[in-house]
Order: sequence, then structure tokens, then C-alpha cells
Amino acid sequence: MDWTIMSAAMTHSKEAGYSGQVGFTLEGHQSAYEVTLHSKNGRDWDYSLSFTKESGREADIEKAELRLEQDDDFFDALIDAATASLETK
Repeated sequence: MDWTIMSAAMTHSKEAGYSGQVGFTLEGHQSAYEVTLHSKNGRDWDYSLSFTKESGREADIEKAELRLEQDDDFFDALIDAATASLETK
């Protein structure tokens, strides 16, 4: 399953750490997704996954969630896209 990154943004502050969002699509899925990323240290990441604009199929978002959990290359690509756009506050 291939992915396409549509948008990425990240900010950093000493107080809050790293906070970013990446919009992406997955091949075969009807809806686009946004993952919100957060890390205090830039190494250990928490994330939240949602549909970008409108709700899609529950089975699709469950597959996307599983992909985030199991595919390190995919997750790293999302983090790399966000950090490439880093804005320091």
C-alpha cells in the first residue's frame, strides 16, 4: 500500500516540545487523513489520527492506524515530512 503526503507542518518550543500535523492519503482509501504528532524530545512520538475533512469508513481508519503502528518506514516518513517544515518559536 502506497501513501502520498499532501501537507506537513511542525513547530517547536522549549516549553511544549515538537508539535506537528501531516496530511496524507493511502492507496485504496476513500478519505484523506491527518496525523497530529507530539514529542517532548524529538525521539519519542505520540500521535493522533483523524480524517482530514470528512469522515470516511471505519474499516479504512482502522487499517491506517494499524499501518502507523506496524510500518516504521511509513511513520518515519510522516515525521520526516513534518520536521522538514519545522518552525522554531
